[in-house]
Amino acid sequence: MSTEHSGGSGAAPRTLADDLRARDDAALAELLRTRPDLLSPVPNDLTQLATRAGTRASVVRAVERLDRFALQTAEAIAVAPDPCPYGTLEALLAGDPEADTGGPDTDYADPAGAATREAVAAELSRALRTLREQALLWGDDDRLHLVRTARELLTPSPSAPSPTGLGPTLAEATAGMSPGRLQDILAHAGLPGTHDPVSALAALSALFADRERTDALLEGAPVESLAMLDRLRWGPPYGSVQSDMPSAPVTWLLDRGLLVRTAPRTVVLPREVALHLRGGRAHRDVEPLAPPPAVRREYPPEAVDETAAGQALAALGTLEDLLSDWESDPPSVLRAGGLGVRDLKRSAAALDLPEPTAAFWVELAYTAGLSASDSEPDEGYAPTPAYDEWLARPAHERWSRIVLRWLHGTRVPGLVGTRDAKGRGLAALGQGLDRGLAADVRRRTLELLAALEPGSAPTRHSVLERLRWERPLRGTGGAAGAASGDLRTQLAEWALHEAELLGLTGRGALASYARELVAPDGGSRTAAELEAAAARAAGRLAPLLPEPLDHILLQADLTAVAPGPLQRPLAAMLDVLADVESKGGATVYRFTPGSVRRALDAGRTASDIHAFLAAHSRTPVPQPLSYLVDDVARRHGRLRVGAASSYVRCDDDALLTEITADRRSAPMRLRLLAPTVLASPLPPDQLLAKLREMGYAPAAESAEGDVLIARADAHRTPPRTPPEPVPDGPPVPDAALLTAAVRAIRAGDHAANAETRAARPPGRGPKTQDASGGPLPRTTSADTIATMRSAAVSGEALWIGYVNADGAASRRVIAPVKVEGGLVTAYDHTADEVRTYPLHRITGVAELA
Repeated sequence: MSTEHSGGSGAAPRTLADDLRARDDAALAELLRTRPDLLSPVPNDLTQLATRAGTRASVVRAVERLDRFALQTAEAIAVAPDPCPYGTLEALLAGDPEADTGGPDTDYADPAGAATREAVAAELSRALRTLREQALLWGDDDRLHLVRTARELLTPSPSAPSPTGLGPTLAEATAGMSPGRLQDILAHAGLPGTHDPVSALAALSALFADRERTDALLEGAPVESLAMLDRLRWGPPYGSVQSDMPSAPVTWLLDRGLLVRTAPRTVVLPREVALHLRGGRAHRDVEPLAPPPAVRREYPPEAVDETAAGQALAALGTLEDLLSDWESDPPSVLRAGGLGVRDLKRSAAALDLPEPTAAFWVELAYTAGLSASDSEPDEGYAPTPAYDEWLARPAHERWSRIVLRWLHGTRVPGLVGTRDAKGRGLAALGQGLDRGLAADVRRRTLELLAALEPGSAPTRHSVLERLRWERPLRGTGGAAGAASGDLRTQLAEWALHEAELLGLTGRGALASYARELVAPDGGSRTAAELEAAAARAAGRLAPLLPEPLDHILLQADLTAVAPGPLQRPLAAMLDVLADVESKGGATVYRFTPGSVRRALDAGRTASDIHAFLAAHSRTPVPQPLSYLVDDVARRHGRLRVGAASSYVRCDDDALLTEITADRRSAPMRLRLLAPTVLASPLPPDQLLAKLREMGYAPAAESAEGDVLIARADAHRTPPRTPPEPVPDGPPVPDAALLTAAVRAIRAGDHAANAETRAARPPGRGPKTQDASGGPLPRTTSADTIATMRSAAVSGEALWIGYVNADGAASRRVIAPVKVEGGLVTAYDHTADEVRTYPLHRITGVAELA
């Protein structure tokens, strides 16, 4: 049996407040760190801290953060007598090894073996320590008390069955039963009759607690009755009968108290009977040990790093492709906020990705502050100025920024396309996608991967099982109410997938550089520490990324091959001059008349294009490509389109005649205004598009006749701040705040619970009074000053009664330092600071007993 104790060697605590008083400052600080909601605001004393720790909302949060075995321990204490001895608790978790739960024609074998009992014995002290640290449990090991609110949460009832599957006790189930009916039950069970209901219940309870006598009673049970007990044994404990006249097997059980009727057609299996049938165990499956992640396959760490680094580079390219598309064609913002389904489909098609994966990149760009709403009248999403700064950074630094925002962020792309609790659809970039759990689950998932040997890839199922063991109630509706789906498991699944997309893992194993993001001790990190860790991870990633190239390979089939990532100016020019045909280890670009015309529209000339190709190609410029550039440039701009509604101008009147004679020009409704000018009712942009479809290369011109240059990269939003993560509860206080809070609580508790001895002139008897409920100390001015000066010399603490400027009276514990000029300067234990008090506002003084 464990001998661990929550307090000192004094008397056993009578309340949770007494238990907290017996703890040292480190234990109180740990309680406030793990339950930061108790600090808002700082409690005045330990009694108030204990009261706040027992409120329903705070207890629910604490219970939701228990691991599975600590939770099972709390559930077992909840169904045990209060207080619960250690031995009783251990038997509820491990079962009775001497129990013989077999019965005729019924398998009542106890599946918990010796290994499970040994594990329970070894881990029970840890579980109790966890419950004590969380202030959910108090008392010595021989008198364990679960906090009342926690007991109410975990105690079974018809509306909220216990997770253990146990029903009410025999006394609870028979409440309101007539004495005559109790006499019948005693008679059928072979017990002596009594007219005292309390004695009758005690006799029945003693019967069911005696294993041999209960086994003997069950030996005479019909087979059908044993089958009914077997169905109710592990819960739910409530059953229904077809009519007010139950069948013979049910009647046999009811007559012996093995079932109790709670309603005309409802029966329940009493807790004492269920525990006998279970071999004394409260849970069917006890899990004292955390399941370790199972390794699916082991890869060479170098292969994992190489794969992950390649994926990290691909992640940067995907974000660039997405935002380069949005800067030329911004998607609209829905009236209710967010990205429309049609625009998400378009972005997914442009990236050649499934819609859920595209939603992840859309959300990541927004979370990293690279995209936002432009706030224009026709509102749309576009890159931010921060995107240009991000592009200018080296690849490894760009990667660290998006990974850092992913780890911090609480927006969950996996929820896109689902519905909220009110049935409203959740759109990408819309409201309702924040989940405070997300950041914690991502961090914990990486920690589990980092705990394995380098190159080890675990099975997805084993990782999810481990996370479920660590927080079985988190994200499932908790201990307090209806379940809302296992959100924590979904978040873990998405975290594993997203880590692979970002290059944190390769082939399912954590990359060596990503291990920098995990704290060595598994603890949490501040924002500054995590940023420094991301910088170290980026530094280790940098050698694994290929250097940007300054050249391409031109081929005779009007394509160019980029054998690796390109330098930014080269990639930007090539994106304008050619179309991407395929991506992979190398990117293939194709030159077409449309792509060359796009470069000419952007202000490049034929000579600029020839010079660019010659300067950056490691192979000679193919003749077909030179012909293509010259041919498109020769025809480019011969036709000029302006606003009339729109007009077409050309010095070659034969070309205009050719256009009007073409049947394809009929939708443009062209008419000749002059030998070199055609007019159309279409807008200039539509007219340009129609003429290009016909194979011409028109150029737009201004009212002054100058060619308008179209630049696709001009649209940016105003400066934007990335979205702030939604915290998962109150922030964890730092060490300085915890130290100050513990000192203040101790001082307040000292002030609230100390006894006082009134200062008195010689010859008067002592007057002792309680600080929390007695009157203010009252002494004469001379006695007050004399006692103050004496305490300043001796360093003793005193009680004073003080009335502030508003007339509010209070009692305070002070240690006087100096008394002069009608003022007393003292250390105020109640406020935990040095203060100065006017003597005329002090009603009196009293010594601490």
